[in-house]
Amino acid sequence: MMNHRKRDGFTSKFGAYAAVVGSAVGLGNIWRFPYMTGENGGGAFLLIYFIFVIVIGIPVVLSEFVIGRRGRGNSYASFVKLAPKSYWYLVGLMGIFSAFIILAFYTTVSGWTLHYIYLSVKDIFSATVSSSPAEIFNEFQKGTVMPLLWQFIFMIFTVLIIISGVQKGIEKSSKILMPALFLILVILSIKTISLPGAMDGLRFLFYPDFSKINSNVILDALGQAAFSLSIGMGALITYGSYIKRDNNLFKTALSVSLTDMGIAILAGVAIFPALFSFGLSPQQGPGLVFIVLPEVFQQMMWGEIFALLFFILLAIAALTSTISLLEVVVAYFSEEFKMKRRNATIFGAALAFILGIFTTLSFGPLRNAKLFEKTVFDNCDFLSTNILLPLGALFIVIFLGWFYEIDQTKDEITNQGTVRVWFFPVFVFIIRFVAPLAIFLVFLKGLGII
Repeated sequence: MMNHRKRDGFTSKFGAYAAVVGSAVGLGNIWRFPYMTGENGGGAFLLIYFIFVIVIGIPVVLSEFVIGRRGRGNSYASFVKLAPKSYWYLVGLMGIFSAFIILAFYTTVSGWTLHYIYLSVKDIFSATVSSSPAEIFNEFQKGTVMPLLWQFIFMIFTVLIIISGVQKGIEKSSKILMPALFLILVILSIKTISLPGAMDGLRFLFYPDFSKINSNVILDALGQAAFSLSIGMGALITYGSYIKRDNNLFKTALSVSLTDMGIAILAGVAIFPALFSFGLSPQQGPGLVFIVLPEVFQQMMWGEIFALLFFILLAIAALTSTISLLEVVVAYFSEEFKMKRRNATIFGAALAFILGIFTTLSFGPLRNAKLFEKTVFDNCDFLSTNILLPLGALFIVIFLGWFYEIDQTKDEITNQGTVRVWFFPVFVFIIRFVAPLAIFLVFLKGLGII
């Protein structure tokens, strides 16, 4: 049995908060949320997203914390401890596999952020540039050496932090990266809301047009809430195992979920006023931040400076996520196979990078190498986002709601009876009935069944 006293862990409540927020905050907040909001009508999507974070997101985040801190091990080991001589450990393994797959293609996009930082430093987004942002992006994507180089560099950054451990690596870096991310977002938001016509962008984001609401918008909002909070990929279970026994799990889950949502909204504040100010449509899809926003920066006074700030912001958000993804894998290798942390980190990162080579080249030399009419990148994205994550989240709430002893769950949430939990009956009702149904609907939508 694992000696818990030797396990690394977070040293403070703020350290735990910063690290878990870093795990949740990522490209899903700065890249995915704005284009999903733009495609789904703005304020109406935001309102439904807010409701789902409160009603579904917080209880599921809390569920993963309970499993992690109660099990005091990696995603696999926690299920083994809480449900010995059963097959529930497969849910933990699925989370680890999900994190590995996501890390492989996530570093592809993360590498793009470093390339755009480089381009911003070169003033390539100034008004004198002859190539359009779309041409620049497409030419870079189709390349071989540069996309792989940036992906490799980003993985190295991730490895250097993970090798240093939970306290000296994850916690220490999160205490620096998360305040920096927030500060840059605030600076960008102040700039964009000062632009002419910015109120149209704010109105689009915050004024709900209820005629835009349909079943697709509702399910997209639910999916965004789950994706943004990193639910079902083993990260929250792993990080939960590092949270000290005297931390209030509910307050941590609440603050993390609200902060994650707040950063996504702040990203919208930084982006939509600028789009409307320069007469650009918010319905631009995944190319919003790499194609459309550079057009804005080209026309904006001091645009090259704000472009640099924005892509540094994007890189920080990506890094805090890749840290948590690699940690899920490293915790499993180091604890279950007794590998030294350094070796487990290098081994896990190397495996992910090998797969990542194929995801990166699927935009260029391997773009015609397809399975089920999808590239390697698209297949990894589809497998993780549409299948593994919703299934992982679904099994987690089913396990905690129906199979694990409710008294044990209450004991963990109340810190052995020292914390008052007025919400517990509501929590149990949600994880037993509401969350499974909602997550199952997301799963069906991801498969194209509904």
